[in-house]
Amino acid sequence: MNPSCGRCGTIVYPTEKVNCLDKYWHKGCFSCEICKMTLNMKNYKGFEKRPYCNAHYPKTNFTCVADTPENLRLKQQSKMQSQVQYKEEFEKNKGKGFSAVADTPEMQRIKKTQDHISNIKYHEEFEKNRMGGEIPSPQPNSPNPVFQQPHQPPAASKNYSYQPAAAPGPVRQAAAAPPPSSGKRYQAVYDYAAADEDEVGFLEGDVIVDAQVIDEGWMYGRVERTGQQGMLPANYVEAI
Repeated sequence: MNPSCGRCGTIVYPTEKVNCLDKYWHKGCFSCEICKMTLNMKNYKGFEKRPYCNAHYPKTNFTCVADTPENLRLKQQSKMQSQVQYKEEFEKNKGKGFSAVADTPEMQRIKKTQDHISNIKYHEEFEKNRMGGEIPSPQPNSPNPVFQQPHQPPAASKNYSYQPAAAPGPVRQAAAAPPPSSGKRYQAVYDYAAADEDEVGFLEGDVIVDAQVIDEGWMYGRVERTGQQGMLPANYVEAI
């Protein structure tokens, strides 16, 4: 049985049949939907099973999807599926001994406070260990002994950033009486600030006269520039 034409609906005979776009057409009926220009198998363009010429071929443009009841139903269904999947994942991880904590501003504040307190305690322990953890005992010959606490920086200028402790200086014995002059001369290669009453401070380049080694790492001498004399570290000077 001969098929009917996709345009006019009449019977299409084999001699004038065009098979295209899943339909049969008369050669004269196979034309553009807009301008009716006759087309062939080389110059046609199909859209929704309809022939078009190159000039009138529909352009595919993006369109907004209306919030129809069907689309709203699909949207709600997708949302419910997401919630079901979330609950399944939550129940699966529930017994693993941990739970995610939301990083809220309040949690950030608490975390910052805990880090601050921990940093303060660390530096207190560090200073206590560095100072020996004990209050120095008073001198027996002092008329008014005063117990001094280990030096702490002022509260207003505390800096809790970590700074490595300076290397401990050489241990020396308490100076007794000034030793006799030996006539040796030394020159300071570093600046040194006196830490005790029996020590003497000097600047780089100062000349130390009447110097004599007392024990390992310490000597006794007089700073030629200032005239002060006392104990000084031997590794801060060199012989001249």
